[in-house]
Formats: sequence, C-alpha cells, structure tokens
Amino acid sequence: MRELEELRAAFVQLWGRLGPSWGITPTAARVHGWLIAAPAPADAEAITRGLQLSRGGVSMALKELRDWGVVVVERAPGSRRDVFRPETDLSEAIRRITATRKRREWDPMLRDLRDWIPRVAKEKGAEAQLFRARLQEIEAIVGLVDDLATRFLAGATIPRIGLAALVGAARLARKKRRSG
Repeated sequence: MRELEELRAAFVQLWGRLGPSWGITPTAARVHGWLIAAPAPADAEAITRGLQLSRGGVSMALKELRDWGVVVVERAPGSRRDVFRPETDLSEAIRRITATRKRREWDPMLRDLRDWIPRVAKEKGAEAQLFRARLQEIEAIVGLVDDLATRFLAGATIPRIGLAALVGAARLARKKRRSG
C-alpha cells in the first residue's frame, strides 16, 4: 500500500508539471492529478487535506478544472456536499481541452490575423509586404490547426501528421487562396 501512495504522489507531481503545457495552472493540474489517482470522487475538504493546499486554492483550482470541462461535480449520495471526479474518458477530456484552447486562443488569434492582413495589404512598401507575408503564413498554419481541431471536435478522425506536413499544407492552402 505504501508503494501505491508513493506512486500516486509521484503522479500528482508529474501532472502538476505537465499542466502548464496544456494551459492549466500547476495547482489545478495537481488537483486534477490527485482526483485521477483517487479511488473515488472526493469533496474539497478531502482534496485540501490530501494535497495540503489551502481551501481557497483548492476552490479556485476546481473552478478552473470545471471551466476546462475535465472535472465533473456531483452530489454525494445522502449528502448536501459536492464531490468532484475527473473526466476519465481520455478522448472526451482531450476534446474538452481542445475546445477550450480553440475558444480562448486560436479563435481570437485568427480573428485578429484576418483583420490585420487586409489592413496591412493597403500599406505600400517592402516592409509592409514582408509583414503581410509573415502574417499570412501564420494565419495559414493556425487556420489549418483550427480546421483540424474543428473536425476533431465534430468527431472526425485526424490522421497523425508531422509538423513538416502541417507547414507544407498551410503553405499550399495559402497559395490556393491567393490564386483563387
């Protein structure tokens, strides 16, 4: 049993370090990791004790995890207390993370790029044209990733694709838009 607890603690630390790579705070990632490693849903008090975090820190982390859609709130049977469980369907968790990142990051970026490109196109000179070309390349790559994310979220299977293929596809899409 001691080894199980050590492995759970190591997993929580690992999850806490990985959280920022998908846009979540380390504390929220630790809470998420703790819930994944827990044998059953837990209330905020149990999480607070288990991670030795403040009640406020746990509360903020749980709110963040709910916003991401990777923690589900349930009512404990026979109680008025809320308990929290992680989304254990990995494909569903990835879809929710992708949807949140798309909404928070990619959509605003594409909106800005698509606003700026025609505006900089009105400017004359080599500097403006160079900047426009760079913006168009960024827009093409982000647009392709956004399209893949949109199809993934709609349930489509996305084949494995390398960065070189992704960049090449973005360049081809940009050329097609320019010629069309």
